[in-house]
Amino acid sequence: MGDHLELGRLTHRRPPFKYSALARVWFSDTDAQGIVYYGRYLPYFDHARTEYHRHLSNAPFSQAGGDLVMRALRVEYHAPARFDDLIEAFIRVSRIGTTSMTYECAAYRLPAEELMVTAELTVVLVDLGERRPVPIPDAIREAVKAFEGDDLET
Repeated sequence: MGDHLELGRLTHRRPPFKYSALARVWFSDTDAQGIVYYGRYLPYFDHARTEYHRHLSNAPFSQAGGDLVMRALRVEYHAPARFDDLIEAFIRVSRIGTTSMTYECAAYRLPAEELMVTAELTVVLVDLGERRPVPIPDAIREAVKAFEGDDLET
């Protein structure tokens, strides 16, 4: 772990997840029905993904000659969140390929531990100048493998 402030945390409460980040539902996240607008869950997962890689001390992907671009996204909604709810977003890398990674995510309302949303997202490391996929650097690949262990598909 680096010597920087982390907004996420290690966890063993929901295997196979080993990392989570907390978020509070802001009023601006809600719609006219008073519940979190469906698209607003993705920033919670993006926050968790950023903190996950910060925990692994991975350099920004831009230093690898590219950036992560969303390739696929699957989301299932189980229960609504409301203004001021505390959400714990769990995240893990379930698969790492040559140029892509797949994350599994789950958001729970605290303290009730109620499952609200699950998601699977696949990102590709892309050279933004060439608009072509580039290999995920070995340092990132090895850090993810060491952290996820046998739960990681390669």
